Amino acid sequence: MFRCRLTRMLRIAFHRWMSLLCPAIMLVISLQATSAMAGGETYKKVLPSTVWIITANGEDQTSTGTGVFVDADKKLVLTNAHVVGDSRTAVVFFPEKKNGETLVKRKQYLDSVLKLAQPGRIVAVDRKRDLALIELSEVPERAEAITLAESSVTVGESVDLIGNPGGSDVLWVYTSGTVRSVYQKKFKSDHGEHDFRVVETQTPIKPGDSGGPVVNQAGELIAIAQSFSPSQILVSYCVDVQEIKAFIQSPWKAAPLGTKVVLKNAEVDFELHSTGHYEVKQKLSSGATQSVFVAKDTEYFQRADVRKVWSLVSVSSEQPTAELMMRLMRQNSATKIGGWVVEKNGAGEFLILYVAKLDATAPDEAVAASIDYVARIAGAMSKQLESKTKEEAKPESSTQTLASWLAK
Repeated sequence: MFRCRLTRMLRIAFHRWMSLLCPAIMLVISLQATSAMAGGETYKKVLPSTVWIITANGEDQTSTGTGVFVDADKKLVLTNAHVVGDSRTAVVFFPEKKNGETLVKRKQYLDSVLKLAQPGRIVAVDRKRDLALIELSEVPERAEAITLAESSVTVGESVDLIGNPGGSDVLWVYTSGTVRSVYQKKFKSDHGEHDFRVVETQTPIKPGDSGGPVVNQAGELIAIAQSFSPSQILVSYCVDVQEIKAFIQSPWKAAPLGTKVVLKNAEVDFELHSTGHYEVKQKLSSGATQSVFVAKDTEYFQRADVRKVWSLVSVSSEQPTAELMMRLMRQNSATKIGGWVVEKNGAGEFLILYVAKLDATAPDEAVAASIDYVARIAGAMSKQLESKTKEEAKPESSTQTLASWLAK
């Protein structure tokens, strides 16, 4: 009797619980379906603004990324600076349809480059914000410029992203996520030092997605994908729309040419050194040869790009004397470009180098002249130090020997 009553009570409790739970389950299913429908509509809206980008740097190394069409009148595509690197040109693909369906295989586009690709030139780069603009000569009729959001997205909002992940044979990949935070961030990446307003999202951004549009539920651009966290799973960083607007409206500055291209244009003979930098063996008027190195990559601060040129004069286990340091300081006050630098390497040795830092956008002939100048300054000092060493190593004269003996 007791068992029957308990069973009946459990049955009643279960039915009551299910009557309360079922509407909640249906609501969740309904919300998921609505979200999926919204995501699908957003994808269709944003896809005509999304592009696949291929570039080649001065080392003839090819890289790919994603971008977004932002200005129909000026035919401008926005992407990351690290996607274009030091390239001056880019090849851009817009999504193509066949029989009403979007072509998604990379090979389909690569096999039809002449038909589907749009050539472009990089007209502006801001490496601090990691942004770049590509100007196209032609734009297909199917392309649609995206609408930029009026303001930054807020924490907790859902966002959608379209990208072209490098590890996949498929393009125009859709991802959704949530905004974790929006803040100013200073950080270093493999592509340099950055300082910009970040939209931090819970989305699986991958290499190749860089530069891809990140949009709100209205399909408006609120950021572009930039990088992912190396330490936190599914945490990604995107460049906020405020930074994008400021960049587009600011004076445009193209990226400097790659060092290899500059040296070739200047008709300077060079070799690739084991360090990855370029070595120029400059002939001096004395007939001697002085090795001068030009950095493979340019340095930058804010929007200033710098190309480093240097020559090694001395390597010693002993610290430079006070006399030598004074001589180097006096020369630094008189030299036209660059100056003497004393560094200590990992082996505890002291290196004396002459270093010049040039505007990386300087013409080719200016780079060639700077290499010659560094070689002449370094060569003269090298000769002086060599003479000094020989002088110190000379055997004592009879008078000096007698004086030293008498002094004992």
